[in-house]
Amino acid sequence: MKNMKRNLQQGFTLIELMIVIAIVAILVALAVPAYQDYTIRAKVGECINAAAVPKLGISEYYETTGTFPTALAEAGMTGTAGQSQYCDPYVTFTPNGNVSAFFVIEVNEVNVGCPIPSRCTAALAPRMTGLPNPSGGVDWRCTRGGTQPADLKFLPSTCRGT
Repeated sequence: MKNMKRNLQQGFTLIELMIVIAIVAILVALAVPAYQDYTIRAKVGECINAAAVPKLGISEYYETTGTFPTALAEAGMTGTAGQSQYCDPYVTFTPNGNVSAFFVIEVNEVNVGCPIPSRCTAALAPRMTGLPNPSGGVDWRCTRGGTQPADLKFLPSTCRGT
């Protein structure tokens, strides 16, 4: 009797191994798209953080003079924002040229290297708008800018509004 029990417990059956492989395959199929979305969101977040450099310069200029700069050189900046390998942020003025009312920093063309082109329909272009506050400072508001509705999931939640 003891010999029979030892012979029956020698290893896994083929069906058991196939079930384990199927479970692992399902988990991988669910995890890979979520990871790709996460990496795109991280790259967009880095681009938004790169805009901190001109936001600081513009805010300091506004707090000192009470108006927004009419040229970036007045605020001690060039046309580009902070360093980032994923985006090309530019400081842009309002279309009507009224820079005393608000100031816009737009992140143009975030290069996220979308792994599946059908998942990224257009360029991700969040926009930071500086508005004067009553205490003499500048409040910055992030909006979706030129980002298409299908791609809003790649922006931080604070930038998904219009």
